[in-house]
Amino acid sequence: MHTKFLCLFSFVQWSGIGLVLVGLLLATESAQAQQTQRNRQVLEREKKQNLEKMNQIRTILKQTASEKQVGLGQLKALNQQIQAQSQQIGLLNKDLRLTESEIAELRQASNRLTRDLEKLKDEYGSMVYAADKRRQQVNPLGFLFASDNFNQLVARYRYLRQYSDARQSQVRQMNNIQTMLQNKQQATQRKRQQQRGTLVAKVQEGQKLETLKEEKNQVVKELGQKEAELKAELAESRRAVDRLEAMITRIIAREAKERAEREARERAERERLARLEAARKAAERKRAEEAIAAAEKAGEKPAPADVAKVEKPVESEPAARKPDERRNNNLNDEETALASSFTASRARLPWPVSKGFISDRFGRKPHPVLKGIYVENQGVDIQTNAGEGVRSVYDGIVQDVTSMPGMNNVVAIQHGDYFTVYAKLRNVSVHTGQRVKAREVIGTVATDKNGVSEMQFQIWKEFTKLNPESWLIPR
Repeated sequence: MHTKFLCLFSFVQWSGIGLVLVGLLLATESAQAQQTQRNRQVLEREKKQNLEKMNQIRTILKQTASEKQVGLGQLKALNQQIQAQSQQIGLLNKDLRLTESEIAELRQASNRLTRDLEKLKDEYGSMVYAADKRRQQVNPLGFLFASDNFNQLVARYRYLRQYSDARQSQVRQMNNIQTMLQNKQQATQRKRQQQRGTLVAKVQEGQKLETLKEEKNQVVKELGQKEAELKAELAESRRAVDRLEAMITRIIAREAKERAEREARERAERERLARLEAARKAAERKRAEEAIAAAEKAGEKPAPADVAKVEKPVESEPAARKPDERRNNNLNDEETALASSFTASRARLPWPVSKGFISDRFGRKPHPVLKGIYVENQGVDIQTNAGEGVRSVYDGIVQDVTSMPGMNNVVAIQHGDYFTVYAKLRNVSVHTGQRVKAREVIGTVATDKNGVSEMQFQIWKEFTKLNPESWLIPR
């Protein structure tokens, strides 16, 4: 009887250990699945963003390519399309690697589940065999009624119930693991199908990339036959850039001069008020001294108020105000706050157009066609759809609206000691001195003779040109 009792107790303990084993297995699988899911979400988001970018470039490229003559704008759009296409292939390769990793994890999980299931089956079979063998020797009713007392009867009944529950629990565990194994196998099959689909997509995207490269080579060849025309366009473009830079420099210098004059007036006014206050206090002290002298001469006690005024230390001339680093450009409080918030918006500014791509980046670079010639962009060129609205990227004050050859209409907006410049606009809907809000439409982009709808966007901090791409929200 005692041996039977211990056997039953061991079986119930084993059942509990089995539950813990399955729980740990599920927890491990859950952690791996969560990490894999996060990696998959990041990749799918990148693929979606790049597809949107490709679609935008493709739409803009169609508008440009519809013109009879090729131009630099079409070449720029093709370069961006090729870059986005290459990036898409890279993302598909990343997808393939991630899928292969997912399949490997599923295979490992399936192997672990298979081993655990076989182990559970073997152990369960051994325990059932041992229990049945002892049941032939000892009848369960006899086991109960052989109890020495009532308490032992209750204890033996409880363990018999636990034995029955444990067997049912083991069956459930094996069924659960069997279901998990089937799910893993089905997930592996789905991943294999997904992998085959990704491989097909990669081949298709590679073919598109080759087509784009051939189209680009053809455009470069045609443009190469227009060297004189391209040089003339480059010369005109440089003159337009110089005019724009002169205009911006003039605006910034004018604003700096006005701020300095305003600061000088405010400083002079502060000094004047300080002198008046010092003279008033000196006059009060003199009157108090005279009143005290008169009282002493008459043998009377001086008034406490007069004594206090005389005994109060004479204030020295107010010291010069220590320069505030935030206001070293003579900004007032409002302008300082605006400049500070603009600085904090680095890499978070909205684009000046809702759709489009950077067709020419900031800085010095080789000409895309003319050999040995370099061009320099003081901002970024953004190609977009014809008639696209141009928006202010931040709150500010319009400092100038002008028109100039090669740049069409130009709007300059001040944000404290920062300035944003929007050039190549077809029309303008704001005026000088107007306050604008972020994302407020200030005009529409112009379309040139070659069908290219492209704007020039610049950011200046005082007289320093900044790379706008590092300030805009990444696309």
